[in-house]
Amino acid sequence: MPELPEVEVVRRGLARWVAGRTVAAVEVTHPRAVRRHPGGDADFAARLRGRTLTGASRRGKYLWLPMAGPGGPGSQPDEAVLAHLGMSGQLLVRPPGSPDETHLRVRFAFTDDGPELRFVDQRTFGGLAVVDLVDGVPEPVAHIGRDPLDPDFDDEAWVAALRRRRTGLKRALLDQSLASGIGNIYADEALWQARLHWARATDTLPKPKARLVMDAARAVMVEALEAGGTSFDSLYVNVNGESGYFDRRLHVYGRTGEPCDRCGSLIVREAFMNRSSFRCPHCQPRPRQARW
Repeated sequence: MPELPEVEVVRRGLARWVAGRTVAAVEVTHPRAVRRHPGGDADFAARLRGRTLTGASRRGKYLWLPMAGPGGPGSQPDEAVLAHLGMSGQLLVRPPGSPDETHLRVRFAFTDDGPELRFVDQRTFGGLAVVDLVDGVPEPVAHIGRDPLDPDFDDEAWVAALRRRRTGLKRALLDQSLASGIGNIYADEALWQARLHWARATDTLPKPKARLVMDAARAVMVEALEAGGTSFDSLYVNVNGESGYFDRRLHVYGRTGEPCDRCGSLIVREAFMNRSSFRCPHCQPRPRQARW
């Protein structure tokens, strides 16, 4: 599933291509793509027709396209198209008349007859919905914490909340109510940078080490963003259909049996919450107090 850097790459592309454009028509080719929209596909299309998209916003792994209010262009957005990419969702900008993608689910055409916006989703775990905005944030996303790249993210509040938890460090990093957007890949990379084991008990973590973890998470995601995100297959792409290449810079994730870039020990893969966790056994030794 795309994590914060991948979703931010898509958001930047959308902001460039959809801001200020008015929707002429919406075609839903698979109803599952709008299953989270209560009114169904016909209502989804009707509520978008004639609306002007004002930009693209993100919190964690969620994207939304705010729409100008009843006053038309220039009025305060009151609703948005909320998008979750799931495992394989793609938001692509394509010239009108270009061949349909095999897994095209939703097509947006605009009144300026310019490039279309298409939602493509092979596995259909993602989806779109029109939702209300509350203080500029979609209601379904309001419970999600700010992400580490948000200028209003409070590092000290995160450290305090982390140390109050009685859980493992990686579990806390993946907790979207604490900080959104950190997924399996960047949690492993941040923990390698900080030289900490994923099962370290959060309530035993000194404040300086907790700050170090967040600094590492932020640094690795900024680096990934500059590289266009991480692509292990063709399912994650930007709005132009191009893959990111941060996978070439990963230190532990997906590198089982390869030497650690820091000490040369062989990277190990361990089971973690029905998925995998990767670490260097020398740089990230198992803690005395661990929580799984």
